[in-house]
Amino acid sequence: MRHSVGLLVVCVCALFAQSTDPAVSRAQAELERIQALVDAGAAPRTQLERAERAMMDARDQALLRRTLYGEDLTEDLLGEMIAAAERRLERRKDELANAQRLVAEGVASQTTLGSYLEELDRAQKEHDLAEARARLCRQLTEIAKAEQETQERLERSPQEASRFADKFEGDGLFTLTDFQRLEIAFRVEFSRPLPVSAMGDTAVHRALGFDHRSRVDVALHPDQQEGIWLLRYLSSNRIPYFAFRQAVRGKATGAHIHVGPMSTRLARGG
Repeated sequence: MRHSVGLLVVCVCALFAQSTDPAVSRAQAELERIQALVDAGAAPRTQLERAERAMMDARDQALLRRTLYGEDLTEDLLGEMIAAAERRLERRKDELANAQRLVAEGVASQTTLGSYLEELDRAQKEHDLAEARARLCRQLTEIAKAEQETQERLERSPQEASRFADKFEGDGLFTLTDFQRLEIAFRVEFSRPLPVSAMGDTAVHRALGFDHRSRVDVALHPDQQEGIWLLRYLSSNRIPYFAFRQAVRGKATGAHIHVGPMSTRLARGG
């Protein structure tokens, strides 16, 4: 596929970043230390198994720090992010089960379960957050693809594209000051923040070959009350927009309002 090279570069860079994570480096050093002790007969193999699990957990945690809490995320990394969160959740479940077994056998007291329950709760919330982030990223990808397809249709047949996307050229500009005023006006009108789904440049847009700088995608349907208000505001202030009523192949979930000029194609090569 034409965008696979760009996505591959993103993934390779992410994997390289993971290998240099300080927590991963410490876990690796500890694993090597325990391995040497086991090889010398100075430590039991169970200790090595714990070090190996700690190493795998550190790698998963490093991946989640970049994907779950980072700002840039491509669709290619979603599966890795979810899998890492699932593995960490399963480890916490296993640790709690082992602790409960020790309590049942009378080896440990009930109070020792508190920390395990807290760790399990954190891992569950982390997993839920990963799934939510994945859903948002997939929606962003769908929206970006909708814009890409619309631009291609506009180039081929403007009349055809106009049936599902309204275009307003305005003054051709959208500045940070314009955005700040828009945010304030929307909050005053509806008593909630402007539902921005993509603010400026994102990894998704870059992977698809589009320059989304100085553009904002707003998760509002142009035919609903808030969307109608937004289009009127943009028109009255001469701010360009594209109002999408459907996404690629008619998926309604891609409806949104692109504020600013249409995204341009990124230059290829040097």
